[in-house]
Amino acid sequence: MTQEDSIFAGGGGEDYAEKQYLLLKYANRHGLIAGATGTGKTVTLQILAEGLSKAGVPVFMSDVKGDLSGLAAAGSESHKLHGAFMERAGKIGFDDYTYEAFPVTFWDLYGEKGHPVRTTVSEMGPLLLSRLLELSEAQEGILNIAFRVADEEALPLLDLKDLQSLLVWIGQNAKQLALRYGFVSSASVGAIQRRLLVLENQGAAEFFGEPALDLEDMFTTDASGRGQINILAADKLMSAPRLYATFLLWMLSELFETLPEVGDPDKPKFVFFFDEAHLLFDGAPDALVDKVEQVARLIRSKGVGVYFITQQPSDVPEDILGQMGNRIQHALRAFTPKDQKDLRRAADTYRPNPRFDVEDAIKEVGVGEAVTSFLIKKGMPGISERTLIRPPSSQLGPITPIERQAVINTSPVAGKYEETLDRDSAFEMLQKRAEKAAKEAEEAEKREEELEAREREYQTARRYTGKKVTRSTSRKKTSRRGDSVGTAFAKSMMRSIGTKAGTAIVRGVMGSLFKGR
Repeated sequence: MTQEDSIFAGGGGEDYAEKQYLLLKYANRHGLIAGATGTGKTVTLQILAEGLSKAGVPVFMSDVKGDLSGLAAAGSESHKLHGAFMERAGKIGFDDYTYEAFPVTFWDLYGEKGHPVRTTVSEMGPLLLSRLLELSEAQEGILNIAFRVADEEALPLLDLKDLQSLLVWIGQNAKQLALRYGFVSSASVGAIQRRLLVLENQGAAEFFGEPALDLEDMFTTDASGRGQINILAADKLMSAPRLYATFLLWMLSELFETLPEVGDPDKPKFVFFFDEAHLLFDGAPDALVDKVEQVARLIRSKGVGVYFITQQPSDVPEDILGQMGNRIQHALRAFTPKDQKDLRRAADTYRPNPRFDVEDAIKEVGVGEAVTSFLIKKGMPGISERTLIRPPSSQLGPITPIERQAVINTSPVAGKYEETLDRDSAFEMLQKRAEKAAKEAEEAEKREEELEAREREYQTARRYTGKKVTRSTSRKKTSRRGDSVGTAFAKSMMRSIGTKAGTAIVRGVMGSLFKGR
């Protein structure tokens, strides 16, 4: 086998097997790297990344402990393990073993140890966001309503404040929305808002926004054709394990949705390593597990290989574990009945080898050793073999902060993601709508006040405003003989004004006069 069609993983000598290779043709059939803490999983991950990069395959991996940054620097003869590395290389027949550095791009959700990684709320979607916020079924339903309203009202959901403002709008219009989507509880809306606030306080708000990550920036190769190794700084991120798992699952989903079908390529287009895989499945709802299973089942036809790294194979659901064709099992410790049961289950997933008992071998292998099984011709599982994992060509252990910064400054995407964009989205649009509605309400109120003022003026104009005439309590005097007919009529008219009927007559007459004008 050659470097162009396979990756050398380790090999034989004494009771160990001959050289073991991961065939690039089957590298997109997914894989599992398992073992107890301190048994060598990180080095195995490192040498697989080196081999894939040499073959021109871009890689993504998370650096949980900070050790994988050493991929950016060549190993050194001054390293304390140099002698052991050279001895092992000779023992397994690694004749062309040399030290070399590899092309690395550092990423960080917090933008501290690598280029910032962002996505939008819309791209995350309600299912993954509900998982991230640990929402109940009722709360998840309201989140689905929010996303539906955002689509119908053309409100882009880019960052957390977009989602927060939309939830406020939904709470204010709950009665109208209930007619179409069902009951919207203000208590559930408030609960989601509180979860978003916690997420924001944890620093996750920086993850949502623009510019969003362009996955094409991870599919690059360097001038010599080696695949780019993308390393996510996850040491700080592990303090928010739900965010860590949700981000990696989002990225896997994005790969699945954006990449075209390629069938069975000669080598993968991209390989994705998911470290601390148990965090993905701990407490995950059935819908999410089904989603992962679907993606794992179908994404290989898009040229993407997915490798889970975890302590126990049982950390991965059986339906997904059954799709892991390439396996590297480091030592497992069986101190309890549960551990022993997990050990037997792990051994049962390997193709038996007549030379040794797989269960015993998994208990006995030392640090840097493993029981391996790689897919062979026609995609069949290879016989399990005890294997000495080859030594890494890159530096074992982390590089210095100064060296890391130098790599960041010279990377192909330097300066592309550092500046945050804040274009008009749901927050700004709803704010403008609220301002417009407030202005229209103010203008309507003003017009109503003007109409009321005119009405008062009109009513005032219709009232009689002359001097009030009161009835005399003294005895009425009869008209004198000398009074004329007109004077007598006028006196009679004036007397009648003081009565209720007279008042009605005056109002009628005055009204007629105003109408005549």
